[in-house]
Amino acid sequence: MAQNRKPVIAVVGAGKCSKKLSDMAAEVGRIIAENGGVIICGGLGGIMEGAAKGAKEAGGTTIGIIPSDQKEDANEYIDYVIPSGLGEARNILVVRSADVIIAFPGKYGTLSEMAFALQSGKPLISVNAWKLGDDIVQAETPKEAAEMALKLVTET
Repeated sequence: MAQNRKPVIAVVGAGKCSKKLSDMAAEVGRIIAENGGVIICGGLGGIMEGAAKGAKEAGGTTIGIIPSDQKEDANEYIDYVIPSGLGEARNILVVRSADVIIAFPGKYGTLSEMAFALQSGKPLISVNAWKLGDDIVQAETPKEAAEMALKLVTET
């Protein structure tokens, strides 16, 4: 990675989730932001909103690639809204724009993002998300996931 470029970490997961999972995503966003990283996500609710909220509260930058063509659909913590108009197809843009992907539990959209990460050779960290094989780094806590992501960025 170029030395003058900030690491871009994707946080993916359910669009609707428990407060506990949202708080876990916020912790990841906060740690990434405190260490100079940028959060990119699908820009909507749940895990995405949690990660963006944590990053913003730590003074970080957030990018949301939303499925609709209406900027207003993004959650309030997104700095840069990219209205794709692509529906779920925007998932590949989230993954391709990131240096590392952190996946939280979710449904098929999360599964597709994890598959895109694996197909594109991007480092993928799971925090209790889909178990898809040995190519996925498993993290037990949000802190561990964020620290691993920042370490993997420097190695790529």
